[in-house]
Amino acid sequence: MISVKEKVAYGLGDTASNFIFQTVMLFLTYYYTDIVGLNPATVGSMFLLVRLIDAVTDPLMGSLADRTRTRWGSYRPYLLWLALPFAIISVLAFTTPDTDYQGKLMYAVTSYIALMLMYTAINIPYSALGGVITSDPDERVSVQSYRFIFAMIGGLIVSSFTLPLVGYLGEGDDAKGYQLTMLVMGVVGMCLFLLCFAGTQERLKPEKPLSMPLIAQLKSVWRNDQCRILCLVSVVLLTGILLRNSLTIYYVKYVLNRPEDVTLFVTIGMVGGLIGCAFAHPLAKRLGKIRLYILLQLGAGAACLVNFFIPVNLWLVALAVHFVWGFLLQMSSPLLWAKMADVTDYGEAQTGVRLTGVTFSTIVFFIKVGVALGSAMSGWLLAFYGYEAGSVTEDVSNGIAFSFCVLPALMSVLVVIIMRWYTLDTQRVEAAQQQIQAARLSATH
Repeated sequence: MISVKEKVAYGLGDTASNFIFQTVMLFLTYYYTDIVGLNPATVGSMFLLVRLIDAVTDPLMGSLADRTRTRWGSYRPYLLWLALPFAIISVLAFTTPDTDYQGKLMYAVTSYIALMLMYTAINIPYSALGGVITSDPDERVSVQSYRFIFAMIGGLIVSSFTLPLVGYLGEGDDAKGYQLTMLVMGVVGMCLFLLCFAGTQERLKPEKPLSMPLIAQLKSVWRNDQCRILCLVSVVLLTGILLRNSLTIYYVKYVLNRPEDVTLFVTIGMVGGLIGCAFAHPLAKRLGKIRLYILLQLGAGAACLVNFFIPVNLWLVALAVHFVWGFLLQMSSPLLWAKMADVTDYGEAQTGVRLTGVTFSTIVFFIKVGVALGSAMSGWLLAFYGYEAGSVTEDVSNGIAFSFCVLPALMSVLVVIIMRWYTLDTQRVEAAQQQIQAARLSATH
């Protein structure tokens, strides 16, 4: 059994990560379009461009972490080494240079690439760490539940305090406000990564040094059919989530016509997610990870669809539905990440080689593809509808509502369809682990 103290320490790492991840999901599109003044379509294309870089950096980082050998383990050291650079680049990404449009665009592209590279460098090892804390399938769900409870706490801090801090610290200058707000979050995030490093252990270690070339590692991971399914699920799921989250500010401001309630609306979704994560472990034990995951996606899709038909004057009902969406959707997050550890075991049983970092980085890459597609689609759709900051017509408002409600619902339904081919239940995972142990015992005799 993993102690509660260690589970909390592990979760604090995702609180730190979400200071960036949730800020990018909730505010970066708005920051680039309304604060920096970039064209929405250009912003969308920029988000997608950076994901092409991740296609190279994610597996490289996963492979590097797998090969790392220190007295602290393979994955934990990166939390120690990169906590300070992570904080610095977070601030630089939300710094607006006093230059012309082209200068601002170049700075945005460069700083966003740097931010995503640093996020990859610290988050890939952090994510892989969750796969080596324990081999117990049930405990993995518990560990990931703690992780996402604290991830949602990070998201709750971002949603509740970002705009108020921007206003308070900026004193009327939103560009300055965003910069100083990220300074505060960067320093706190750095401290949380260090606590995560100090409070966790790596218990599952490879039997021998990894000598397989990176291309061979990637081919080995890609032959894992269950891993491929999770990759596809991840890209579809995150496309829907990011599309909805990126458009939340626009939906509240221009569809509900309640700009003063943006923080409340974003925060209530985070509160729903926080509560949902706490239910993931007990419900998974009762219903099974696969069945529960499918039911949650169906529920989240239904909530999005209902949202579309709520009259704008009933904004409290829309707020309640957003809470339900966050509750159902985020309850599924620990299940997804627990399944990543399961497919790592399944892959080792197939090949005899443990590729924790590369497996996690491969799936995380597809998560980032979903993040990029959702963010890009939000920018492209705003441009398609003719959005101009501060001047929104009824057609633009209707387009925002459709994109905020209906398209994420379709993504959830597509996830359910894909999950029909995922078969790694508890029994199959335990069988894979027994096969691994038998192979290791055979190798020592």
